[in-house]
Amino acid sequence: MINVTIIPILEDNYAYLLEGAYGQTAIVDPGESGPIIIAIGDRRLGLDYIFNTHHHGDHIAGNRDLSNAYGAKIAGPAADAHRIAGMDIELREATPFDFGGEKMKILETPGHTSGAICLYFPESKILFTGDTLFSLGCGRLFEGTPEQMWESFQKIMALPDDTRIYCGHEYTQDNGKFCLTIEPDNADLILRMNEVDKLREENKPTLPTTIGLEKKTNALLRAGSAERFAQLRKLRNEF
Repeated sequence: MINVTIIPILEDNYAYLLEGAYGQTAIVDPGESGPIIIAIGDRRLGLDYIFNTHHHGDHIAGNRDLSNAYGAKIAGPAADAHRIAGMDIELREATPFDFGGEKMKILETPGHTSGAICLYFPESKILFTGDTLFSLGCGRLFEGTPEQMWESFQKIMALPDDTRIYCGHEYTQDNGKFCLTIEPDNADLILRMNEVDKLREENKPTLPTTIGLEKKTNALLRAGSAERFAQLRKLRNEF
């Protein structure tokens, strides 16, 4: 099983330190290097891989420092090879990648960016969604279309409901406030927001969430069609 450590970075990003079998380690979406180097040092680890879900600076800015410090190989979306400097390994949906004793499956999930991917570990039941899917929300459509994002959602929703989701940002509280304007009588959402508010009062992460929980509470994921999703994404942009 892959062990996941959440590392808060920048203003509201999360990077994730992965520890797998055979002592293999990786970091997902290092938007800066300092807190990650501290976390690795505290655990007396090395770093084998850097996994990027997309090309935005707040997800890749720490790549170079970490690669230089530990000799870690940079792996990211094949479609973004020209936008992520120093990429050693191009990740594609058709080709699983072995890490920590498991096969990591790649989901190509355009929408937030044209080349975005999610990283799925079926045995450990964990999914790293970057900025494609957030807890109670999703990323803005900077490069993709509503239809592309909706199709990406279908790939995610096809995974088992108990799959734990680790996303790129701590946006849950604000996202949830928006979802309540769409579904004010959703009992699951109301219960969840009570839990989220308590966690944030204690400055604790609201992650991981699960696919099953998102299906019950994430208004954008529950839109039912690409057309309705486009309407909700526009409302969320203006919220």
